Amino acid sequence: MEGDISVESHTEGLTCLSHECKPFEEVTNGHSIHKPVTNGLPIGHRVKEQSNGNASLRSLPISALKQNGLLQTLAAGGEPMVAEESSELEKAREEWEAVESAQPAASEESVPTPLISFNEALQYFQTTDLGELLRNIQPTVRRTGLAAITHFFFGPPRLHRELLEERDLVFAIAQCSLDNSQAVHMRVLQTIYKRLVGGRLDCARYGDHWENIGFQGTDPATDLRGTGFLGLMHTLYFVMDPETLPLARDIYKLSQHPTQNFPFSVMSINMTRIALQVLREEALSKECNRRQQVVGVLNEFYVATYLHLFQLWKTQQKTISDSGYVLKEVELFAKKNPKQMMRRLEVFLKEQRAGAGPRGPSPDPQGQQGGSPSLGGARTGPGSGSGQGSKEKQMHFTGVCELPDMEGEARLI
Repeated sequence: MEGDISVESHTEGLTCLSHECKPFEEVTNGHSIHKPVTNGLPIGHRVKEQSNGNASLRSLPISALKQNGLLQTLAAGGEPMVAEESSELEKAREEWEAVESAQPAASEESVPTPLISFNEALQYFQTTDLGELLRNIQPTVRRTGLAAITHFFFGPPRLHRELLEERDLVFAIAQCSLDNSQAVHMRVLQTIYKRLVGGRLDCARYGDHWENIGFQGTDPATDLRGTGFLGLMHTLYFVMDPETLPLARDIYKLSQHPTQNFPFSVMSINMTRIALQVLREEALSKECNRRQQVVGVLNEFYVATYLHLFQLWKTQQKTISDSGYVLKEVELFAKKNPKQMMRRLEVFLKEQRAGAGPRGPSPDPQGQQGGSPSLGGARTGPGSGSGQGSKEKQMHFTGVCELPDMEGEARLI
């Protein structure tokens, strides 16, 4: 029939009923290409186009039409449509516009949980019944025979009686496992992740993202066997104290180094393990008695230990293959020189506040005056105020795990 558009040259064995097949024209590169349409959509079965060579045209869903520009052309009225087609195209256009304007509904999961401070987490444990755990703690090293006599006469002083309860609570936390049913536990975990990576939204309880901040697998709980929840409490303190957060992020940045990388969280747990062991050996008792607190002293010693490892690791170009030997060296130094390590941290933080930065891996603390920063514990006596003033009395974390045997193999716990 004259005036009809022939589609035979563009089809191979394509047949359709005359009352269902209607002409459809698409403009490509300035040339009109006529195609049969059914129900307002081009028939895509074995149809060949003559635009820039032969290419198969397949049927596309409505959701994909906007991407290839077809739906926009139709919605803009670029091609006259018969009455039967226009109603369906109008319906498709309305559906697409509805999808485009739809906004995701705010769900309970999308609202991030608030960050938790160290003191708030500590208060949770102070008000929780830990009686069963307290019965299993070992707060001091058991010595017998000559070792006990020598320690009694020449060893460090005993911890004051009024501090024993605080010390024992730390031991109990060190035996407490991560509990998914406890909101405080989950908030501690989320806070650590957000503060390290700088995010605001919560992350899944399990997943590869935990490896990004230095856990060994998809579940952080599996790395807490040696220090219990205390390992997370120390990391929480590290990232929530404004004075120590820059150091925590510097260490985290080094842990991501192409060649000097190490698992940040696992290494942090090792620093907790060392600090706890030093406390068990009563090497921190003198400082705890002087400040009349256990938690604040232990928090500071943990940070000082991590600082020592950080400076040693960075300046001596250590790699993960050196980790076992580095940890052993750090532990031996920490046990022999606890006061010196805490003085080094004091110097470091003073230089950081002054904008000078650290001077080197082993700054000489001799001759430094003034008290140490509070670092998570209330302080007594003059000169105890820092930029933030006194803090609430905080908990002590004591180690309940022994040093792993690292002879012949360098490894982390």
